[in-house]
Amino acid sequence: MRMPVVCSLLVAAAAVGAPVAALQAPASMTFRAARVFDGVTGVLHRNFAVTVTNGRITFVGPAEGDAIDLGDVTLMPGLIDVHTHIDWHFGPDGRYGNRPDGPRETPEQRDAAIAANLKATLMAGFTTVQNLGSRGDAALRAAVADGTLVGPRIVSSLGQLQPGTRTPDQLREAVRASKTAGADVIKTFASGSIRDGGKLSVTQEQLDAVCGEARAQGLRAVVHAHDPDSIVTAVKAGCHQIEHGALADDRAIAAMKAAGVFFDPNIGLVLQNYIENKAKFIGTGSYTDEGFAFMELAVPTLGPIFKKALDAGLRMPLGTDAVAGAHGQNAREAFVRVQAGQRPVDALISATSLAAESLGMGATLGRLAPGYLPDIIAVSGDPTVNIEALRSVRFVMSQGKVIGR
Repeated sequence: MRMPVVCSLLVAAAAVGAPVAALQAPASMTFRAARVFDGVTGVLHRNFAVTVTNGRITFVGPAEGDAIDLGDVTLMPGLIDVHTHIDWHFGPDGRYGNRPDGPRETPEQRDAAIAANLKATLMAGFTTVQNLGSRGDAALRAAVADGTLVGPRIVSSLGQLQPGTRTPDQLREAVRASKTAGADVIKTFASGSIRDGGKLSVTQEQLDAVCGEARAQGLRAVVHAHDPDSIVTAVKAGCHQIEHGALADDRAIAAMKAAGVFFDPNIGLVLQNYIENKAKFIGTGSYTDEGFAFMELAVPTLGPIFKKALDAGLRMPLGTDAVAGAHGQNAREAFVRVQAGQRPVDALISATSLAAESLGMGATLGRLAPGYLPDIIAVSGDPTVNIEALRSVRFVMSQGKVIGR
């Protein structure tokens, strides 16, 4: 079949070589692929087609009639990373943080670095990210939404809530202020960094206040927690999702399972990226030789902890905690999860429909089904059998627009 010229150009741009841009699609487009993974059933459909009409998926089924043939690829929902720091980047001197002995970064350099992070993440097939920590996200979120910036949809906490010595009333007020500012989620802390030992650093009353007020405001609360005490404290507070859990034990896993909370363990990218880029991080804050020693000791323990959580049946959406140096490598989390014992198809579900559910967006994202938003990617090979197929993203449609490379 000869494709209409505009459609041919859109697909060619997405597959091979035009400058990165969001290309406005026609009102209705149908894509055919050798394989289609819907993001939820685990069933791989052969010779299926997906139709997008006016910004929604309107058909998923056997390919019939005219369609843009994407060839020998697997069409699937765009991937979702539920924990990133998209604004973290290396400065003009190639190191993290503005250092007194290095060149000062200009606003233009910072903006360019963040734009590069957004581009790398999107072109790696991640069409939505939950960014946990930056007050500047409101502008980024709006710029991506209106097409000014090319990048993944941004869900943001618009900062981080450190309980510190604040009273429960002060913490409730801080949650309300975040809601007023436009936060999609509350990011808080129950423990220190893994570089500091990851020990419980808050009281039960403090976390009760944060997570309770978040629920009252209709917001989710995700909690940085490494050791068992901090995890159990967060679970008792009714928090929505536990981040990291690098020191989780049987007690902590049982508590998360009983409460039905989401657990985002970050086993495949963040610590590895820190270690790989040690020379670029060391010398700022807790990035010390001792801190890196903690991370190096933690890495080999992450796989076994993940396998225990997997065997316990915890709901684990895919999150990476991607920082400077890691953006665009988000799929490494899925690779390591599979190495630790997860089936490839379940790793895919964790990055699509399960991740969307954890964001409270399961009715609109993470599936190829009529009525869902058209965040769609295609990869070479069959990722339900070989997760490494995620390394070869051949097509990206984000928020209904085909993205040219």
